[in-house]
Amino acid sequence: MNIKQPKRGLRIVSAFEAIKGLLVLLAGCGLLAYLHRDLHLAAERLVRHFRLNPASHYPQIFVDLANHITDRSLWLLALAALLYSAVRFIEAYGLWQQRPWAAWFGAIMSGVYVPIELFELLRKVTWPVVSLLIVNVAIVWYLASLLYQSKWKRSPGRK
Repeated sequence: MNIKQPKRGLRIVSAFEAIKGLLVLLAGCGLLAYLHRDLHLAAERLVRHFRLNPASHYPQIFVDLANHITDRSLWLLALAALLYSAVRFIEAYGLWQQRPWAAWFGAIMSGVYVPIELFELLRKVTWPVVSLLIVNVAIVWYLASLLYQSKWKRSPGRK
């Protein structure tokens, strides 16, 4: 793939993917801090810290969920975070190195989230969901356009 021109754009997308991977990795490590701890108490404190009504629907779901989390569940969640981060870091590396497989992979992986974000927008319009949708659509469009341009240039009879 001849994608020397858009090197800066690929670096931006690569950095974005690496940051996502780092945040999820840190969250996974943070989960391990709660091994052998009273998660119910920690969840109640967190709800109170953010001045949420513990009797309302979503804070109550959060507190109830904390009641059912085991140390094994925490380990599994941390492992899932590690695997997700590894995928993000591999994608970031490939984009940074301008690898064609990374552009395909990035377009597909970002595209997977678009229907989910559209569904969330149908439920309720919030600025985080709108922002994520815009960023993911921009990444898919950018990477797909790079792939299209590089294929177009390599097609027989094209210059």
